[in-house]
Amino acid sequence: MAKKNNSSFLKKFIQSFIVILLLIFFIGGYYFYKTIYQTNVNLGEKKSQIIYIPTGSKFEDVVRILIENNLLKNQSTFEWVAEKKKYKNSIKPGKYRILAKMGNNALVNLLRAGLQEPVEVNFNGLHTVDQLIKRVGRRIEADSIELNQAIHDSGYLSKYGLNKDNVQQLFIPNTYEFYWNTSVDEFFDRMAKEYKTFWTDARKKKAKAIGYSITEVTTLASIVQAEQCCDNDEKKIIAGLYINRLKQEMPLQSDPTVIFAIGDFTIQRVYNEQKKTDSPYNTYQNKGLPPSPISFAQGSSIDAVLNYTKSDYIYMCAKEDLSGKHYFAKTYEQHQVYAKKYHDALDSKGIH
Repeated sequence: MAKKNNSSFLKKFIQSFIVILLLIFFIGGYYFYKTIYQTNVNLGEKKSQIIYIPTGSKFEDVVRILIENNLLKNQSTFEWVAEKKKYKNSIKPGKYRILAKMGNNALVNLLRAGLQEPVEVNFNGLHTVDQLIKRVGRRIEADSIELNQAIHDSGYLSKYGLNKDNVQQLFIPNTYEFYWNTSVDEFFDRMAKEYKTFWTDARKKKAKAIGYSITEVTTLASIVQAEQCCDNDEKKIIAGLYINRLKQEMPLQSDPTVIFAIGDFTIQRVYNEQKKTDSPYNTYQNKGLPPSPISFAQGSSIDAVLNYTKSDYIYMCAKEDLSGKHYFAKTYEQHQVYAKKYHDALDSKGIH
């Protein structure tokens, strides 16, 4: 009888022990799951938030950035998962979008894999390399001072076949995606790659056929673009008109070159006194093309020069409706008729 009781007790003990083990396993498993997968990102009502991890950051810096942005509900669980997934020694700099309800596993995976949020950079509406550097410096990690030094250093630019005077042609306006932690060298290498892709053998042959270098084509294209921003067919007519002037050794007499020479891009109307500005960029005072582009020439403007419309036009004048379109003339007399209409329109609207 005693043996039977002992057997029954042992059986109950084993059953209870198993239940306790299962309970411990369940509780431990739940805590383990919670630590790894349950939401540990604190964004309140926001759906996402951007953080920046600078180049050279250590794990302690990443934790500090997350804490300073109030992103972690539980710091210790994040650190534990980061250690187990070997993220502590795999820090990747960049711009990251942290999503609401992320668990530690997803957050560590995002940062460890370097799955950055790209940044967009475009050069539309810019005239000078200094304006370019300011815009780029606000979008990528590369230091603006270093970018500025590089873009004005002919020695540095020589590896791209350019110098500080013609570097502007390297930047063809478009919207480009970069990673935030792009360096100075990576930025210029990317632009050089885009430049090489654009200047195909076919385009180079067309430039040679019309008798101009890439720099000259880009310079003329920048002037054409300043005169006509949008109408590609009219761009070709303007390009042909200016080429006619160049062939006849006439000054281009382009108002945008005067504005560039003065450096005040808010000017809406160029007066005779301003046309006397002493500058190699002033095409009223100098024959031929300026030393370099007066803006960043779009691909469509470059193609307008390469495929210019042949004509006998020598003169052009903006239309009095201020639509951005132009009248074209073969004679100075006809040009004067158009010019009066335009100037009368400016006067009537008080544009000075």
